[in-house]
Amino acid sequence: MIGSISIAEIVISLMLVIGASFALIGSWGLVRLPSLMERLHGPTKATTLGLGGMLVGSLLFFQLELGHWTTHELLISLFLFITAPISANMIAKAHLHHLQIEQGNAGPAGKPPNPPSDSDWATYETPRPIIPEAPPSDDR
Repeated sequence: MIGSISIAEIVISLMLVIGASFALIGSWGLVRLPSLMERLHGPTKATTLGLGGMLVGSLLFFQLELGHWTTHELLISLFLFITAPISANMIAKAHLHHLQIEQGNAGPAGKPPNPPSDSDWATYETPRPIIPEAPPSDDR
């Protein structure tokens, strides 16, 4: 114990400040970066790390200061670390498809070779249009 401040309080405070700093930097990057693909880095990298740091600080507070173990922070962190990369990947794919349609080309690297069988690549080809079947006629 340093004066009236314990080591646990210092560690918890550092985790909260570091986490809040990462979240602030990530949010600032989301607002200030010019293109969509650059803006994806702010919330998926820095903000996710920041929220993870704040959740670790909260977990340490409940364990070290109050003496009880909680799993809420671990579940929130798990959900956050699973969903942030997946949502960023989906946003990037949608943006690439939009650019392909807008520019009318196969992308900067060209068209990749076709995969085996009748399947499509997930990122490089736009979805095939669904042509609805004609309704049956009542010609008698």
